[in-house]
Amino acid sequence: MDARIQPQSSICSDSNGEENSGNDAASVTSNRRICLVGNLAENVALRTVAESFRVPVVSSGDGKDCIQEDCYGTIFVLEQFDGDVYSCLCKQKQSLLGPVALQQLANKNESLPDNTRPLFNLSMTGVVVCFTGFRDKNDLASLVPLIHNMGGSIRKNISQKVTHLIANVCGGEKYRYAAIFRVPVMDPQWVYASWQKRNEMNFSATLDVFVAEFKLKPFHGAKVCFIGFAEDEKKHMTDILLSNGGTVSSLDDPQCTHVVVDESSVSERPETSSAKIFVVKAEWFWTSVQKETCLEEKEYLYDDYVEQTFSPTRRESHAATPTSASRRKRKRLHEAVLSLTHQQSPGLHKRRSSVSDAGLLSVSGSFLDCTASPDKALVDGTEPAIDTPRKGSTARQQVFLELLQTECNYVHILHTIMTMFKKHLEEMPEEEALINNTELNLIFGKVPAIYETHVRMRDEFRCLASSWSEDYTIGSIIQKYSKDLLKAYPPYINYFEEVKEVLTKCDNNKPRFHAFLKACQTKPECGRQSLQELMIRPVQRLGSICLLLANLLKNTPKSNPDHIELSRALDALKEGMDSINEDKRKAEAQVALFNMFNDIDNCPPDIVCSHRKFIAKAEVIQVSTTEGLSSKGNSLILFLFSDLVEVCKKKSKAFNNPKSPSGVNTLQRPKFYKHVKLLPLNTIKKVIDIKETEQCQKVFCLVCRNNDELKERVYSFAMPDEESDKTGFLRTLTKQMANNACTPDADKFLASLESHQLDIDLSDMNKGTLTKAFKFATRTKLKVGRAFSFNKTPSKLKRAVSSMMSPFGSSNNLTPSSELAQMRLASYNNISELGNAENASESPPTAPMSVQPTRKMKTASLTVNAMKRM
Repeated sequence: MDARIQPQSSICSDSNGEENSGNDAASVTSNRRICLVGNLAENVALRTVAESFRVPVVSSGDGKDCIQEDCYGTIFVLEQFDGDVYSCLCKQKQSLLGPVALQQLANKNESLPDNTRPLFNLSMTGVVVCFTGFRDKNDLASLVPLIHNMGGSIRKNISQKVTHLIANVCGGEKYRYAAIFRVPVMDPQWVYASWQKRNEMNFSATLDVFVAEFKLKPFHGAKVCFIGFAEDEKKHMTDILLSNGGTVSSLDDPQCTHVVVDESSVSERPETSSAKIFVVKAEWFWTSVQKETCLEEKEYLYDDYVEQTFSPTRRESHAATPTSASRRKRKRLHEAVLSLTHQQSPGLHKRRSSVSDAGLLSVSGSFLDCTASPDKALVDGTEPAIDTPRKGSTARQQVFLELLQTECNYVHILHTIMTMFKKHLEEMPEEEALINNTELNLIFGKVPAIYETHVRMRDEFRCLASSWSEDYTIGSIIQKYSKDLLKAYPPYINYFEEVKEVLTKCDNNKPRFHAFLKACQTKPECGRQSLQELMIRPVQRLGSICLLLANLLKNTPKSNPDHIELSRALDALKEGMDSINEDKRKAEAQVALFNMFNDIDNCPPDIVCSHRKFIAKAEVIQVSTTEGLSSKGNSLILFLFSDLVEVCKKKSKAFNNPKSPSGVNTLQRPKFYKHVKLLPLNTIKKVIDIKETEQCQKVFCLVCRNNDELKERVYSFAMPDEESDKTGFLRTLTKQMANNACTPDADKFLASLESHQLDIDLSDMNKGTLTKAFKFATRTKLKVGRAFSFNKTPSKLKRAVSSMMSPFGSSNNLTPSSELAQMRLASYNNISELGNAENASESPPTAPMSVQPTRKMKTASLTVNAMKRM
């Protein structure tokens, strides 16, 4: 390879390595000329560029006639670096330039190059390349001239001058050097792809985006076999391997390069077909993916893990290929250790899961009470929990020791989160960061306060255990730290769902972060538990402490001074937990309120209020036209809050536009609804439940009037979903109205009438038009439009409405509401205005023109009679 590489001379500088400009360049190049070969002689623009170098410019068909003239140093400009003309000039060791290189030199105001190496462009100017892993010299023979033609240079040995390493395999000394000193390791396709862009004037092979596209994948050329993993995990690792340049192999494959072993389920080193095959832990695989480079295998050998775990002393030297004698010795060691461990802990070598952990639960019944690490020594340098012999101890002392053990294990879990995850991610250089600072703070920002409090509690528990006395007041220690606990836990618990959501999103969308989490999960400190599983432990811890304190109180005599202290501590924790649960409900309600505000276009900003809570949501169809709302037949959404009803119109584009992006941009969140009207609950005077018949299904009305208005409005709705609970929704609405009015009687806000008493004509239901429209709206989420019609607003209901202001009984057995589907609104004209218009000398301008006076009288009479019967 290296015998073919000639010394590289400067391509953009004079013999002293300094750039020339102006008159200096003219003096140096006074005895030189440029020859445009072939079709380039007719390129006027290129000739102008050539003349800018202040040297004679000639043209030639093949350049042979200019070779013989010794009075000039001729630089030939060729359109293509191939063919007979190019080969002939190369053999004569003539200076060759491409038209792109000539133009680039002129743009940079640089002199003509003084070397015999062909130069087509300057896209690799400043690039110093070294090769590794190439066994076929033909591959190098095709790469070397392309690099030279683009202005790059090549070195035999890698050093600090090398800017890029081109590798054909993920390994070797040069590869390790590049990984340590962060030299980009490139795929050979980087050179070929750069050559494909050779005619682009502004292209550079060192652009960050272009380099990142052609970096060598971490498992390029590796053939990997996975042993001991569950099927779903093996499939996942196979997909990761293929996407990172590797191929799947088997144990009997002589070309296999790596065997990745799940050390928790494999108790003996697999027999491989070759002694050169690396048998490594899963941590090697995931860490390589995280760092985007194939790590050195000797740090992750499965043999070392076995000896560190089971041997009394650590092996001083590492051997990747053990001899048969050492293999047999290790096998005997395994058999002896396994026979012992199966008697004591059958689940030691099994994959840890929530099911297998059940056997390790303490008397409190919490997973928090066991540490999944096989080593009981804490990684923070502290001593392990005091394992005092329980035989001969009192029941009270045994429960206390259980409390101490669970506290030590819990602190160990928090320490793992703080050091292995939080600290490691914080200390990563910015260019290697796996997640940004915002995500890091959201996930881990609330953990330090909890950790510091429990460290102090654990230390005081240890002091008591070291010199145990039945008179010690454990409850006083809990009370001492109860305020700190109840201050540290609410921020974590209240927003734990958001933390989990951010963690899941980063895990799914950031492959390197996912690999980091997987690598950490394989370490003993995590006990093969994922970060998501570790992060839920603080949510469970206060409940676990309460269980242990209750058990401790049960085994403490009333004459013991600790009995009163434990009772107070237990009451304080329970009261605090109730407060935390209430705060969590409030926090979730506020988050839901903010989400709705962001989903509604033109939503009034004052809808977001600390005392306001979301109650229910319903989808309705507007069954008549009233001023201030949408058109008849449109689909609307009712958002019921603790003190108002938000009426929205569904934006069809957000749901139905096939061109709309499927993903949600957090910086520009799409609006799913459009604001129509706010209805404060104190303006809703009555809720009318229209009795259901074969012709009238799930229809109800709201009678509304503002304090500054004399007229009343009636809004009519129909629920399109057959499974929607109209009765439950109305019951919930009237309950909120009663709470808002500070009255215990919610039934007085609810009335039940038949459709003909309000002159609601639903004859279209007989024809099936309304039913079909409802089904169409539910299925497609599109506007119903004017697919059905209704008679106009009844003209005379003044007396009926005045009668409805008195209390009404509940019409049906009402059930609690569940969350309803989205709904739409309808409205009537003001009832009082229509009643007053009856005595007017001329027809009121607001009354519908289709309503006749006889119809008004008849309607009023029917309604009054209905009220008397009720």
